[in-house]
Amino acid sequence: MNWLGSLQQLGRAVMLPTMVLPAAAILLSVGSLPWNAWGMEVVGEVSTVAGHGIFYFLPYLFAVGVALGLSNQAGQAGLAALAGIVIYDQVTRNFGDGTVQPASLIGIILGALAGGMHNRFKSIKLPEILQFFGGSRFVLLIVGLCSALFSCFMLWIAPLAQQGLNFIATWEYSLGGFGLFIYGVLYRVLVAFGLHHLLNNVFWFQLGTYETPSGNIVQGDLPRFFAGDPSAGFFMAGLFPIMMFAIPAIALAIIQEAREDLKPKIKKVFLTSALVCFLTGVSEQIEFAFLFAAPYLFIVHAVMSGVAMWLSYWLDIRHGFSYSAGVIDYILNFHLSENAWKLIPIGILYGLAYYFLFRWTIRTFKIPTPGREEGSMLEDWVGNIPYQAPLILEALGGKSNIVQVEACITRLRLTVHDDRLIDTSAMKNLGSAGLIKLGGGNVQVVFGTYSELIREEIAKLLERDLQQVLFAAPVQGRMLPIEEVPDQIFAAKLVGDGVAFVPERGELVSPVFGTIMHLYPTMHALGISTREGVEVLLHIGIDTSQLKGHFEAFVQEGDTVEPGQLLIKFDLEVLREQAASLTTPMVITNPDRVKSWSFAPFKQVKKGQASVMSVVLYDRNVGGVE
Repeated sequence: MNWLGSLQQLGRAVMLPTMVLPAAAILLSVGSLPWNAWGMEVVGEVSTVAGHGIFYFLPYLFAVGVALGLSNQAGQAGLAALAGIVIYDQVTRNFGDGTVQPASLIGIILGALAGGMHNRFKSIKLPEILQFFGGSRFVLLIVGLCSALFSCFMLWIAPLAQQGLNFIATWEYSLGGFGLFIYGVLYRVLVAFGLHHLLNNVFWFQLGTYETPSGNIVQGDLPRFFAGDPSAGFFMAGLFPIMMFAIPAIALAIIQEAREDLKPKIKKVFLTSALVCFLTGVSEQIEFAFLFAAPYLFIVHAVMSGVAMWLSYWLDIRHGFSYSAGVIDYILNFHLSENAWKLIPIGILYGLAYYFLFRWTIRTFKIPTPGREEGSMLEDWVGNIPYQAPLILEALGGKSNIVQVEACITRLRLTVHDDRLIDTSAMKNLGSAGLIKLGGGNVQVVFGTYSELIREEIAKLLERDLQQVLFAAPVQGRMLPIEEVPDQIFAAKLVGDGVAFVPERGELVSPVFGTIMHLYPTMHALGISTREGVEVLLHIGIDTSQLKGHFEAFVQEGDTVEPGQLLIKFDLEVLREQAASLTTPMVITNPDRVKSWSFAPFKQVKKGQASVMSVVLYDRNVGGVE
């Protein structure tokens, strides 16, 4: 695994523990209400203690979360990390001078140690008399021992490390608004690589120290903000105008510049994305809509994000969030903020500037944002994610190409054997907003907030040994549901079930691996039997059986074929004039073999395009799968 891929995996892992922070913010917000006036002061006290408790044990959450993230959710690794930080806490508490306490950075280090040890030693075999401690139990043993040694080492090094972090924090704060500008630009640039969580973890959870009235030490801009530090919140405040106003304005600009025929679909998708960003601060689905099409525009976006951070510092605005800079966190944490009302007029000005800038740029430079070229949206079939996951898995190179699959909020994060096997075009047709290859087999695929659902379905497919047949497009043209074929026999599925195509070129290719079992005399149709026993009928046009001399076959009965292999050439213009319809059904004539069906979005396809249809078969010993 290359260093960029390793950082990607670590970035995803350190994000996992932060998912509990919204609960802390809600509890603290509830605790700030005037319960004393309502005669229920115990409710406020309990809520406040519970909220601060999450922040107090944040290093423990980081230890367990990072270990789980790096070990593919292995419970043994999480338990080993928890044991490790408990050991660290006890050693430093009993042998230290009180200045060395568990911190988020320590939790990350011990979590990474536990995750790495699990991946290295989970299958270790010891001599028979010691095998009780072999396998995953060895991970618990070795992490416990290493944590004790690490704790002793940190008694000496921790004060020096803390001095170093304090120096960095002091230097960063000495830069004033310019330091925040640099942070804002780096944050936005690293979003493109999925590495922004690492940058944020340093500033939000490591830099700066504050001692609470109760004597607890908290570190990082985010915990210090919620603990009441009057100097915290600058590294979060400037993100609110971007997330609540600027990025939603990009979505509105994309809608307005879409083609009229595609505008209803684009409006549905991007209004939803804009609302999600406004409410929760999840922005990547919108940002990736123009990142690859206009990288220079993304650079402008990054610079303007940095300016927003500088401006909020100059206006002495402090605000914070538990999750991201959306309106929900803006309202929940307003009681802890300072001058946060100024973020609204800044946001409105930013929204207007972004809207007109992006509309002008998209139109002037003809940027192919969604809606200006034919493209798929995941929302077209999001309700059928369990049935579409096989198509996504195939576009990723199939089960054999997957080493590991994880997901963060908006993207799949994968490790594959060979990233050259990934069908980028198919991924786009299946709703991906972008695909990033980091090298070393590490890949990110942006699917928006549905990424976790897709990951779960792909994980199920990886665990099951399903008999599956994948179908490529037999022609170039438009794909239709079988019910839309202008022939009642096919539309009623009396011949079989499947899909249909309106061809734009006079070539028919094989959609599957199989054998030609029947070629009609007029060569207008043929049947293929796959190795799994699925029988496929390809019928060129409707009512074409009498149009002799306009078809030329390049195969004969008994030939073996593979996807994309030329089967028949036909005179498209003659069929257009004389046939009842050009619609070409592709149906399975023994549908009783099929357990479940999956279809790609019904739209334009290329000849031989992979996995426009997928079927899972009932268990039956019918031979191997190609």
